[in-house]
Amino acid sequence: MKCAFEAARRYGVGLVAALMLSLAGASELAPPSQPADRSTDLVQTRAFDPSPWMSYYGDAAALGSVARAASTFRVIDVDLDPDADNFTPAEVAALKNDGRNIVLSYLNLGSCETYRSYWRDVPEGFVSCEANKAAHAGTYRGYRHETWMNLSNAAYQRLIVDYVAPRLVAQGSDGFYLDNLEIVEHGTSTRNGPCDAVCAQGGLDLVRKLREKYPALVFVMQNATGRTTREGMTGGIAFASLLDGIAHEEVYAPKYDAAAEAELAAWKALALRPNGHAFWIATLDYVGDCDSAAKTRRVFARSRAKGFVPYASDASAKQGVVCYWEK
Repeated sequence: MKCAFEAARRYGVGLVAALMLSLAGASELAPPSQPADRSTDLVQTRAFDPSPWMSYYGDAAALGSVARAASTFRVIDVDLDPDADNFTPAEVAALKNDGRNIVLSYLNLGSCETYRSYWRDVPEGFVSCEANKAAHAGTYRGYRHETWMNLSNAAYQRLIVDYVAPRLVAQGSDGFYLDNLEIVEHGTSTRNGPCDAVCAQGGLDLVRKLREKYPALVFVMQNATGRTTREGMTGGIAFASLLDGIAHEEVYAPKYDAAAEAELAAWKALALRPNGHAFWIATLDYVGDCDSAAKTRRVFARSRAKGFVPYASDASAKQGVVCYWEK
């Protein structure tokens, strides 16, 4: 299993590899099943260019112009839950801009939202979030429509890996923007999503199971950037090796978070090379609205000075607009 997994990671399409291929003008990617051959290796000699990215959870209509977003950003995080009806497959294809862009779908792992269809309705053989009482770890403080989930619960893991994720892939997603995995860092001394050692390991294992199912897709993890994920192991594999990149919210705005910045720096120090390229590290800050250009310039400068890739939006848990900041 481990050897097969490492081979898939080497010849699969990681975030940076896909970006580099697009920058280099490559028109075709070798499938993961292609025999190992250095002549078809995805490793490129050209240095990684930190490409602009965006995070937006509204629909295509509110976006205003799919074409403008596609021509401005190279990494695009949107919500492709088919029940949300945010984007048609044709619009997702347009966002990809003839393969120049990576389109990720938001995927909430650590908690389950009551407005998702799978909160209550799932096909036979699966257990819905609502029905899976054994996995409930309490209401997410500040988000009354979300319930923390114990990530070691086998039924919940199966729901995510074999039902929720495939629906996003069917919409055309190039990979997943993994959220709320910070539950693995909570421990048991909190009432806001307590998570013991078994629960924490379950979170790492869940991402590994997703990676085993989708070796060629792009995985970016939001937040949860502490030692649990940075140094954790799952199935004999370093958890960090499962990812193509990470992002962290609120590093520089609305206020500076020195601990979050230090965590990102610690990941950068690992010098990870998924598919032979630099690990992608991004910041997502909230500046109130798209008119806060001066504040955003300061935020972007601080992020870039650390070697991170910045984006700024309106407010956490909203992200209903796309801000086209000047470079």
